[in-house]
This record gives sequence, structure tokens and C-alpha cells, in this order.
Amino acid sequence: MTGDKNFTLINSQNGNLAFKIFEFDDNSHFDHLQHNNFYSLIWVKKGKGLLKADFSEYVFSEKTLFAFAPYQPFMFSVTEKISGVCLQFHSDFYCIHRNPKETNCDTTLFNNIYQKPFLNIAKDNAVILETNIESIKAEAVNKDDTNYELLIPHLKIILVILSRLKASEKQTTQAFTENNIPYVLTQLKTEIENNFKTKHAAGDYANLLNISSNALAKIVKAHFNKTLTDLITERIMIEAKRQLYMTSKPVKEIAWQLGYSDEFYFSRVFKNHTDVSPQLFRETVGFAKAEFN
Repeated sequence: MTGDKNFTLINSQNGNLAFKIFEFDDNSHFDHLQHNNFYSLIWVKKGKGLLKADFSEYVFSEKTLFAFAPYQPFMFSVTEKISGVCLQFHSDFYCIHRNPKETNCDTTLFNNIYQKPFLNIAKDNAVILETNIESIKAEAVNKDDTNYELLIPHLKIILVILSRLKASEKQTTQAFTENNIPYVLTQLKTEIENNFKTKHAAGDYANLLNISSNALAKIVKAHFNKTLTDLITERIMIEAKRQLYMTSKPVKEIAWQLGYSDEFYFSRVFKNHTDVSPQLFRETVGFAKAEFN
């Protein structure tokens, strides 16, 4: 613990970060490309700038909360000084997959390739979120609980709050834009979910939807701010990460199940996306949680 604004809990078994919460008043923490082996929740209370995440860029302003999964690449470039609070946790500290219904944050708050990786925090919700953050800070400095057993329940509350806000924001956005979203994108989401393990080329989906590749590419770029190839690759990588984390399957088997006959080509694609090899991802994020827990 360094002061009352920052707290870091280290995993005594491997020396890696388990849990961390800290306040920031500049962009020094996020001005270079991040490839963290833990989850990050970054609440920018003041300031504005540009977010680069995965294959996309987004303009952001104050009162914005960002949610990034392990090894999801991101960085901020600011046009106005930012300040806020950051909360980070490793899967070994709290696994969002073990009991997914506890927080409903997987694919809502994290790993949602069809939505922006952030949400706006309105004034009323900011008060609620701030109260819970202060509670987690208080628990962190509680010298009567050196095992920090109540940090996880407080973390779960924050994840539930943010997941609800994200889901609510999605519903509101859909209500306002439903008539403006081409039906073909609804079909595209279904086709990607059904076929991403076997069909990796953008042209495959254009054929499935009976639309020209150029026309589909323009629609996807306009609505998702990324190319169709990027969208497909992101979906594959999310499944790859889950398989590496949740099972003890060999990398070669995971590659084959995701449609890659060449394990080494799959590893290159994975490293290009995450900056680490599949094996290093498994070693630093954890693995076989579903089998052994």
C-alpha cells in the first residue's frame, strides 16, 4: 500500500499482480501499448483523448469507463489531461468464468467485439460507483483482515454494477438506432458466431449473406469501426483465450478446433494479436480452471 490512493496485492505464489487500485492524474500509465495479463477497469473522470484498442480507434471524453480483458491491446493518446481511478485484477484473484452468472460481465463488459470497450458514467451512477470504490479502498487498508477476503465481494459488486450499466446502455442505443442498423449486420453476427471456427475469410461471410464483399466491408466499417477481417479475428482470439485459460488442451488441438491446421501459423496469429505466444498466455493468465476447480 502506498498512501491512501494506491493499493497493490501481489500473488505470493508467483509474484504476479493479483489486485490493484490506484488513482492517476496524467496519462503516464496508459501512453504506451498495454498487453496486461490481468483485467483493467479505467475510469476517466476528467479529460479527453483517443483510445487505440485492438484494431480500432475511438475518441473519448470525461466520465468514461473502459474495460479491457487480459492481453487486450490498448493505449490512450490525450488531448486534454486525464485523471481518474484504475482497478486491475488477475484471473487467479477472481475468475469471471468460474461462475459467469455472478456478475454477467463476460461478453457484456469484457470480450464484446460488437461494441465499444467503454461506457459513459452518468452523474447518478458515478455516485454509486464512487461509493463502492471507496468501500474497496477502505477494505484494502483494513489491517484487521490481512487476507483481504472481502475485496472479492466488493469487486463483484462493482462488476455487477458496470455490467448492468453496459447492458442498459446497449438496450438504449439499440432503441434509438434499431431502424438505422442494416439487417445484414444482425445476420452477420449470427453467421460469425456459427462459423468463426471454420470460416476465417471476409469473402466467406459475403457469400453466406449474398452480398458483395465491398458492400459488406463498407457497412461493417461504418457501424463497428473495424474491418470484417478484424472482427472475425477478434472472435477467434476470444475463443482461443478461453480455451487456453479454461482447459488443458494442447495448443495444437485448440488450433485445430479453431480451423488452423498449422499450429505455428495459429501461434503467429495469436501473438500478433496479443503480443504473447499461446503458451505464455496460458502460463501468465492461468489454465484449466474449469477442469480443476
